[in-house]
Amino acid sequence: MNDLSPEKYARGKKLVAGAVAAPLLLTLVPAILTFLLTIFAAATTPAAAAIFFFGAIVTAIGFVIGLIISGVLMHRRSNWIREMRELIAADGIRAEEIDWFRHELKSNEKRALKAVEARDLLLGDAYRDTLASRLTATRIVRSSKRELLLAKKRQSSVKQLKSSRSQEFQAEIEKDIQNISRINDQARNMLAEAESRLQMIEAAATRQGGLADSALALKKLTARSSDLPLALEAAKMSEEIRRELEAEDSREALNLEIDPADTNNLESK
Repeated sequence: MNDLSPEKYARGKKLVAGAVAAPLLLTLVPAILTFLLTIFAAATTPAAAAIFFFGAIVTAIGFVIGLIISGVLMHRRSNWIREMRELIAADGIRAEEIDWFRHELKSNEKRALKAVEARDLLLGDAYRDTLASRLTATRIVRSSKRELLLAKKRQSSVKQLKSSRSQEFQAEIEKDIQNISRINDQARNMLAEAESRLQMIEAAATRQGGLADSALALKKLTARSSDLPLALEAAKMSEEIRRELEAEDSREALNLEIDPADTNNLESK
């Protein structure tokens, strides 16, 4: 567990608040005072003009000073963030601390994290844990590589010294080099394992997400295809029934048009 106190976390918020407030206060306060004094001195035009002129100068100077203070505070905040990252990563990065190291994530990892969390929260937690392991391993690899280069430089420097204890110093440095090399190898193995696990989690999320949706859509399409012949048969039957009804209506209309009296006259003739 990181033993970071709430005061250390609160310091960042204070620095941001100060960086935002400094230019606003140092600009608004002189501007408001200048406006009020100009109104009070409006009866005497020369005095009002002088107050407005000097007030504008003070306001501009306050704005510049506010920007300088804001820049200094933001610089301190960047140093604070860097210090916090080192403190957090000292005993290993945890899943809930990933946001502190987003600039160290690859673009595809950021997209994958967002997609996995949107599909499955449990897989999202696993992906975050694995990302934390990947970040920790990457940092160990980088730091051990740097320490290994420094140890080899020290070894070269000791070889050039003409001292009775030169062999002893070289033996100690050689032990350091071996220890650092072992740590570097272990970190590389952990990094490879974490990257492989990330790929496995992405594949699992894809199976549960995109592939599952595709399978469901295919089942729906198959069901619609099987129902299509039935729908066509029903349509044909409806068309036949409609034609029979139209034919029957036509026959009835024709019978009504023929008058029985006309039929008797034709028979008598």
